[in-house]
Amino acid sequence: MNSASSRKTDTTAIAPSMTERKIPPMCQHQPSCPTAHSTDRESARLMAHHPEQGWSLLCNGVLLFEDTGELLPDGQIIAPHRAMTAV
Repeated sequence: MNSASSRKTDTTAIAPSMTERKIPPMCQHQPSCPTAHSTDRESARLMAHHPEQGWSLLCNGVLLFEDTGELLPDGQIIAPHRAMTAV
């Protein structure tokens, strides 16, 4: 008899609240920075800055890219919004 076929499987359901991680807010200073969904979200403080890789992490969880694109903590993408230059 194959040992894999004799194993019992656990069918106990895991409550969704048990699998969700509680992530504390990154912004611990006062006054706190704007949230990731605020219009002024780019004014949050830098937590990590990697110009050689082209990105920075803000304390509100926003990844800010050198082309002015953004990735919000919930996965939403904000397209680059550089100012138009006159030719």
